[in-house]
Amino acid sequence: MRLRTYIVEDNPTIRENLIGTLEELASIDAVGTAETENDGKAWLASPGRAWDLAIVDLFLKQGSGLGVLAACRDRQPSQKVVVLSNYATADIRHRCAQLGVDAVFDKSNEIDALVEYCIAQTRTLDSDSTRLRTTGV
Repeated sequence: MRLRTYIVEDNPTIRENLIGTLEELASIDAVGTAETENDGKAWLASPGRAWDLAIVDLFLKQGSGLGVLAACRDRQPSQKVVVLSNYATADIRHRCAQLGVDAVFDKSNEIDALVEYCIAQTRTLDSDSTRLRTTGV
């Protein structure tokens, strides 16, 4: 099973490299992308959108990733939201935690940790799917 992932990142080079890396190493399926707060909020909050993970940068072409995070507060418990930013300071991590973010990763030195997080989420998704098929619960 692949982790359906939506990415909010305004830098096309970073976005494409991130998608390529995570598709290859962590079994994600990029279901969409946004470069602005408004586009990210609209897609993620839209009923019927199927996603398991949202990866959000904080500084965007328009608006802020913080607005995207706030829009995701009422997501399903199985849907995870993480921040990937160059500004993963203690204050930013605290603010993200207040907004219900599941994890924060620094672009400069925590990409491996993000990959591991995605792999763990894929395993959880696989396990839940197997349990549902075998038990019907």
